[in-house]
Parts: sequence; C-alpha cells; structure tokens
Amino acid sequence: MLDTLLNLTYWHWFGLAIILLALEITAPITFFLWLCLAAVATGLTTLLFPQLSIAIQLLLFSIYCVLSLIAWWRFGFKGHEKETDSPHLNRRKDGYVGRVTSLTQAIENGTGKVTIEDSQWKVAGPDLSLGSMVRIVEVDGSILKVEAA
Repeated sequence: MLDTLLNLTYWHWFGLAIILLALEITAPITFFLWLCLAAVATGLTTLLFPQLSIAIQLLLFSIYCVLSLIAWWRFGFKGHEKETDSPHLNRRKDGYVGRVTSLTQAIENGTGKVTIEDSQWKVAGPDLSLGSMVRIVEVDGSILKVEAA
C-alpha cells in the first residue's frame, strides 16, 4: 500500500476527482466541485508528465486547490447575489433608514419612542415633543437614531 501512495499516477488523481464529485453531489454546498477540478488538473498534469514525483504532484494539487478556491470565491460564491424586491427582509431595521414617522413618546434627555408597523422602537435624537415628525438616519443595535423631519 505504501508503494501505491509513493507512486501516484493520473488514475489515482482521477479516482480522487470521482470521490470528490460524489461528495459534491451529496453535500449541500459547491465546495467539493472545485477540489474535484483541482484533482482533475493534477491528473492531467501527471498524464502529460508521468515522471513527476509524489512531492511535486502534491504541491501541484495544493496550488490547483488554492487557485480553484479563489475562482470559486470570485465567480461562484461571492459574485452572484440575487436582486430581490425585499433586500432588507432579514435586516428589517436597516430598511427603516430614511423613513419618516411621528413620535409616540416625546424625546426627552435624548431618548423617546416611535411605532413602525407593528413594533415600538426606542429612538435617540434631539429633544422633540410628542407627535413630532422624525427621520430615521441610523440604526445602532436596537436604537434608531433620528433627526427632526
């Protein structure tokens, strides 16, 4: 067995590619596909240059893995954010920036409250009376920072 590991051929790399492809099919992410491509590239390189040592083959596989993962990050993972009609769906409070609403509790000593949709929010801003219109300018945790509208 040790002899087999020390004398890798292109068939070993293609076998690893098949195993990685099988993992890709069963896993819910597209990570193993890129490692599969690195194994195929190493197999093709070993097919073209059969005299490569195991150290060079492993080095090439490592380099191909890094390059393929950079390609995955650049083209497959990061670059395809989908446009949506609800960009703030899971960040509801971020969608409140720019909204104008009225105070449901006067701002005294820098804090007050507003009601937006079905929620009451604590606000921070200049002292204003009950019912004053305010514009939300920033979200800081669970506090909305406002200014007079």
